[in-house]
Amino acid sequence: MVDKGARAAGRQDLEALKPDEIRNVVLVGPSSGGKTTLLETLLVHSGALTRAGTVAEGTTVSDFETGERSHGRSMSLSVAPVLHRGVKVNLIDTPGYADFVGELRAGLRAADCALFVTAANEPLDQVTALLWRECADVGMPRAVVVTKLDHARADYPGVLAAAQETFGSTGDKVLPLHVPVMSGTEVTGLVGLLGSDGDDEHAAAREALIEGIIEESEDEGLMDRYLAGEAVTEDALLEDLHRAMARGTFFPVVPACSQSGVGCDELLDLMVRGFPAPSEHPAPATYTPAGAAASDVDCDPLGPLVAEVVKTTSDPYVGRISLVRVFSGTLDPDKPVHVSGHLTSFFGAESGHADHDDDERIGSLSYPFGQGLQPAPRVVCGDIATVGRLTRAETGDTLSSVDDPRVLRPWSLPTPLLPIAIEAATKSDEDKLSTALSRLAAEDPSLRVELGAGESAQLLLWTMGEAHADAAIGRLAERFGVSVNQLEVTVPMRETLRAPGKATGRHVKQSGGHGQYAVCEIEVEPLPRGSGFEFADRVVGGVVPRQFIPSVEKGVRAQMERGCGGAQMVDVKVTLIGGKAHSVDSSDMAFQSAGALALREAAETAGLVRLEPYDEIEVTVPDHLVGTVMSDLASRRGRVLGQDASEGMAVVRALVPSLELIRYPIDLRSATHGARSFTRSFSSYEPMAT
Repeated sequence: MVDKGARAAGRQDLEALKPDEIRNVVLVGPSSGGKTTLLETLLVHSGALTRAGTVAEGTTVSDFETGERSHGRSMSLSVAPVLHRGVKVNLIDTPGYADFVGELRAGLRAADCALFVTAANEPLDQVTALLWRECADVGMPRAVVVTKLDHARADYPGVLAAAQETFGSTGDKVLPLHVPVMSGTEVTGLVGLLGSDGDDEHAAAREALIEGIIEESEDEGLMDRYLAGEAVTEDALLEDLHRAMARGTFFPVVPACSQSGVGCDELLDLMVRGFPAPSEHPAPATYTPAGAAASDVDCDPLGPLVAEVVKTTSDPYVGRISLVRVFSGTLDPDKPVHVSGHLTSFFGAESGHADHDDDERIGSLSYPFGQGLQPAPRVVCGDIATVGRLTRAETGDTLSSVDDPRVLRPWSLPTPLLPIAIEAATKSDEDKLSTALSRLAAEDPSLRVELGAGESAQLLLWTMGEAHADAAIGRLAERFGVSVNQLEVTVPMRETLRAPGKATGRHVKQSGGHGQYAVCEIEVEPLPRGSGFEFADRVVGGVVPRQFIPSVEKGVRAQMERGCGGAQMVDVKVTLIGGKAHSVDSSDMAFQSAGALALREAAETAGLVRLEPYDEIEVTVPDHLVGTVMSDLASRRGRVLGQDASEGMAVVRALVPSLELIRYPIDLRSATHGARSFTRSFSSYEPMAT
């Protein structure tokens, strides 16, 4: 457990009275960028802590889960507010590992600006570029902080140049606000380019920065006046920078050193003076629970209540805790609210979250500080808080007024692509597993629970990757006391007839009293792939009484479900052409059995074809990795359907047997060093190669 008591610098008054007194900043970047360490340094520098914890010792404020401390990396988003110059800054730490992109997207939803954290000792790779694109896709204003300036292999100028090339590739401006001052390998301070007189060695960088800001100014004549020699004040430049950041066309860069704290003041000043307030960041679109478009909401404390659950967790003592971002109105304790969850309406049934609408009463309100909570009297729009005891609320749900219920359009959910088969470890675990999985899926929309059909169906957890799967299994044990065993994932096969055939099913038993008597003759033929099952009858003369014809069909269907060769049978037409009945011994069950026997006999005569499922996949990779992907798909019996290219990225479309895709997310990440994404969807069943 983090020793918060020994490190706390005294309780801060975290209540914000107006949205303009709040900044919501999400820390984004690769897992090795130093986000969590930077957050600790900012907490100490602002006075929230007396000393910083470390990732290695598992004592940081934001990494408080058991799995995070043991693995030394963030697995979920967490919030820690700081106060700077009278403004409350909610710092949202997010995981940098690709398996936890769902947490990143939730953090982007809760924030109004992103602080992109990258390390001076590491090159900007394609994974970093993908994270930048995640921010760009949702129109998130961004700033860049370069950390680890004191590392032996630090190359600040090289990383800055790479950031300008990578992040500014579309013409946007990525320019430094400060330059580090070095004494040997030690960073002793920063030189502010806006505050310099321009007569020093940094004059060229200062000119580039000022001209870059002025180009984004709404004052079209400012550039002419500046070039004519008119002085531009630092306050005026910061105002223009602020507006350009809010538009997402200017990305300032700040160097920082987490060990010494150099750059912390400058970074916090930028957050307060340059980052947009909640009122400057548009709220998501709203709808009624019935699906009709509703009026837009403004960041007004007196407006209608509209808030969103960005994360849910379960505490064995407190119960369910909902982390909520308020977009409109004011959240008060002990007030009824309408809880709307409509992921299915927006993303379809495959989201795994059924739509629901409930009225609940708000429990206690608190401001989060990592794992810690500080009571909140109320929460105004623009702020982030936790709500206790919302028993029906799930991640992504909307909280609104009971009299004016609203639904916010949910953020884009990542699709889990790695299946993990599990079973309860003990009988006791089996009794609790269903409830635990339901609660776990409510917390994490990027996790999907699926139970297959049939007697040998597997319970599957669809996850984002191995780390995500390990985290889910760890949470089952830690939070819900449920242990599970992992099994080898099996892919459901199908079978169909190889050729037309004909057979007779006889079910005749005499054992005293009423017997069982039913005979049916059938013709079978394979149908085109995807046709399903057809049943017809050409019985003449009443040899099979009409009331028993549905019984034959029922028996055939049951046998098809079980299969005749070990897999469910599909794409078959069965025609009943004749049979025999007994006036006393014939029955519904007898003709069901005869129908099943007839299909088994017909399958033995006609022969069976084993079918395996194929998925259509789209793999997006950098151009130079296309050959690697193509070779790998060929080794998986894949058939390439086509390829498109745009802005240095290629999209490869292919049909691949599902059996070959079980571990594909892991193998593809390894082959491309994480610089990839892919989607998959079921295509069809095709004959398995023999």
